[in-house]
Amino acid sequence: MPQSERHVRLFRNGRNQALRIPREFELEGSEATIRKEGDRLIVEPVRKGRLLALLATLPALDECFPDVDEDLPPLDETAL
Repeated sequence: MPQSERHVRLFRNGRNQALRIPREFELEGSEATIRKEGDRLIVEPVRKGRLLALLATLPALDECFPDVDEDLPPLDETAL
C-alpha cells in the first residue's frame, strides 16, 4: 500500500458507523464535511475565514464608484 493509504477497521458507535482516524491522517480544526462519490467517502476539513484571507491578497481597485446616494435626502430628514 502507498504511504497515503492505511487499512482501518469500521465499528459501530450507537446507531452510527465510525472509524478511528490514524494520527498521520488527522484533519485540522474541529469540523469536517463528508460526501459520498460512488463507493468512496470523501472527508474534508471545514476551513473558516478563507474568503477573507483571499480578499486580503487581491490588489486595491483603482476605479471610482458612483455616488449612489447623491439624490437621496439626508437620513435625519427621512420619515420612518
